[in-house]
Formats: sequence, structure tokens, C-alpha cells
Amino acid sequence: MHTATALAHEGPGPWVLFFPLVWAAVALTVVTFLRRTVWHGRRPGPRGDGPESRSPIAVLGHRFASGEIDEDEYWRRLSVLDEQFGRTGKGGRA
Repeated sequence: MHTATALAHEGPGPWVLFFPLVWAAVALTVVTFLRRTVWHGRRPGPRGDGPESRSPIAVLGHRFASGEIDEDEYWRRLSVLDEQFGRTGKGGRA
């Protein structure tokens, strides 16, 4: 009986190192879940799929393709953007 009391007061043992690993796994899981659900699409990724990362010419092409502007408006605005960004030729051909 004296031996059991002595072992109980020696401390938690090496298994106590397991708990920080559990909390790190929980934190990593929460961050991964939030990145894949809530935070998805709110900031531009490395592929540049966020609206802030698209060039004005790409936005103009998207607006033309979706039917927001007609062909005349597209070419008029593209010529202004070509002058502003120093590109040559219509349609982005150098």
C-alpha cells in the first residue's frame, strides 16, 4: 500500500506530453475547416482567383462574356486600357 501512494506522487509521467499534441491537432483541424468553408473565396489565392487579383482587362473580358456590356463598349474600353497599360494590338495580342 505504501508503494501505490509513492507512485501516485511522482508526477504525471511522459504521457503528459501527449496533451499539447492533441490541442495542436484540434487547432489545426479548426483552421483547416475554416479555410475550406468560411474563409474560402474571401481573399485571393495563389492562383489569383480572387477579384482583387484580376487585371482590369480580365475583368472587362469577364463582363463582356457574361453579357453585361456589348461588343462596342468592350472594344472602346479595351482600347483605353491598352493605352493605359501600354499594351499593343486589340484583344491583347503583342
